Amino acid sequence: MAEASPIFFSPSQQQRSFPTPSPLANSLTSTVWSSQPVLNISTVVLRIVAFVLSVIAAVSLTAPLPDNKNDGHGYGFSKFSEFRYAVCATLLSSLYSAFQLFKSICDVALRGHVVSDMVYDYVTFILDQLVAYLLISSSSVSVSATERTMGAKLKAAAVASVCMSFTAFVAMAICSLFSGYKLCKRIIW
Repeated sequence: MAEASPIFFSPSQQQRSFPTPSPLANSLTSTVWSSQPVLNISTVVLRIVAFVLSVIAAVSLTAPLPDNKNDGHGYGFSKFSEFRYAVCATLLSSLYSAFQLFKSICDVALRGHVVSDMVYDYVTFILDQLVAYLLISSSSVSVSATERTMGAKLKAAAVASVCMSFTAFVAMAICSLFSGYKLCKRIIW
């Protein structure tokens, strides 16, 4: 009879176990900032960028001085429904970004969570996607209206608004990727 030899594993051949996060890791005593500081800080910075660029995009269409060709009836962005849509979309984006910044500041100041993490992750993922869609659709619609404008000042303001709106879209798209990552991490674990 052949002897059965025991199989020995060296430490490098053994299967390594990965720690599973504790369900108590997200309690009220620990803050979001202590779990993933790089992801959270970069999300806040991107939301600041999205807020500033959305405000600039809205203001660039609404604030310029009137052309002499408009006969004193205003600047003329309201004559184009595409520009009105762009102003509404960028204002909604700036309001949403301001709300997200306020929530982040409250989380840091109160050392806790204003809204539960599970609800916040789902709502943030959905609203980030929606706001990013609004920004890119308003940018694409404004490009076609920019080609039809006659005034040089309105055309320059529209180009600036489209550029700022598209850059705000990029920032919101990255924020939506981060929120999708956080949501997937919550669902998987």
